[in-house]
Amino acid sequence: MPISILPQDQNGQELFNAISYFFRAFSVGNLLRKCNAQKEKGIPVLDIFKYKLCNVFSDRSMYMQQKTGSFRESFSKNTFYRFLNNPKTNWLRFTTLLSKKVADKIEPLTSDERVNAFVVDDSLFERTSCKKTELGSRVFDHTSMKYRKGYRLMTLGWTDGNTFLPVNSCLLASSKESNLIGPVKQFDGRSLAAKRRKLAMTKGTDVMIELLQNALSAGHAADYVLFDTWFSSPAQLIAVKKLGLDSIAMIKKSSRIHYEYQGEQLSIKKIFGICKKRRGRGKYLLSVNVMVGKDEKIPAKIVCVRNKKNKKDWIAFICTNPELSEEEIIRIYGKRWQIEVFFKTCKSYLNLISECHSLTYDALTAHVAIVFTRYLMIAMEQRRNEDDRTLGEIFFIFTDELRDITFGESFQIIITAMIDSVCAIFQPTEDQLNLFIEMFVGRLPKYIRNSLAKAALAA
Repeated sequence: MPISILPQDQNGQELFNAISYFFRAFSVGNLLRKCNAQKEKGIPVLDIFKYKLCNVFSDRSMYMQQKTGSFRESFSKNTFYRFLNNPKTNWLRFTTLLSKKVADKIEPLTSDERVNAFVVDDSLFERTSCKKTELGSRVFDHTSMKYRKGYRLMTLGWTDGNTFLPVNSCLLASSKESNLIGPVKQFDGRSLAAKRRKLAMTKGTDVMIELLQNALSAGHAADYVLFDTWFSSPAQLIAVKKLGLDSIAMIKKSSRIHYEYQGEQLSIKKIFGICKKRRGRGKYLLSVNVMVGKDEKIPAKIVCVRNKKNKKDWIAFICTNPELSEEEIIRIYGKRWQIEVFFKTCKSYLNLISECHSLTYDALTAHVAIVFTRYLMIAMEQRRNEDDRTLGEIFFIFTDELRDITFGESFQIIITAMIDSVCAIFQPTEDQLNLFIEMFVGRLPKYIRNSLAKAALAA
């Protein structure tokens, strides 16, 4: 771990061991070299990468470390920013290869019958000002239904239903010149920098196919691709099918999108209106087989379910594998929610938005890739230890292991007060009291029991 961050205590050593294991097990240094992240002279690239990766577990930014004199690394801030701004580093390939290595470790831990899936979604990467930020744009935020400044972070992830892994991503700028706020730099069209910027200004549906192709080329495999209404047009379903993958998506209730049902091109609302709905309290209201597309047609199954937020409303899913049962379509689509948890974790804990203030598109791309690496490391640690804690809880333990002891001591105070109250009111025997304490502690989550044990040892 970087010298500026490593705590000088036994618990800090545990954090050091966890990070060292991740770098050794997945050959992070070799992957960086494969993706053109190599030093020309001086400081090894891996040292700078480790510092950037681990800085989130510190309570101070690089700027504040330098101001307070706690920055003890062997490189200068100029070297650090040259690393981030390097236009030759292929960060998209790096995260794709790293996630493949992590997925290879995770897949043997689950049954061969478990369904794996790719998940595609985008999230707002907001910037307060974009006048000097390269390719900064006015982008539409699907959550607030307003235009915001920044980018759309298009992300492809992989999940086995238990663990979510970010595979690759692209910071999407606006393809319309009228919505571009920041400068647009020119590069040789054959260079990686030019291709990266061209992809950023490409239509989101085309970027999704590009990310899937990169994942498949790296050896990633999945049974289905999951996405929401923003990507579920017939053309997109056919494009994904051409890659050899089936899709499960939520359908947009648009009168302009048609599906072939009983020889007619009908919208989803008309199909729902003319079909007989299932009675009772089944998991779904309606299931019909349709053909998707006009010139090129593929078979699909549409399943309609009741909207839990509004019992009078309904939502529809489409699956390009008509042999799949309705219950499985609904169950597998539920795995898409993991990407929403991923975005929340990255923004709340891993400093996706607030940490990097660079103005170049290359540096922002590098920052996103390093945040993805942080998430992969924490997700792998959770899975490796078969931990029942959330990613957020594990993050705080990565941040400062000593907090476990503080929490344990506080919890012991609460338990002592509770036991004193029980003794005062019920006056149990010593055997009854010991049995009560044993049963109470035994029902606590494992990480709380560990904290209590640490606090008892410290006492």
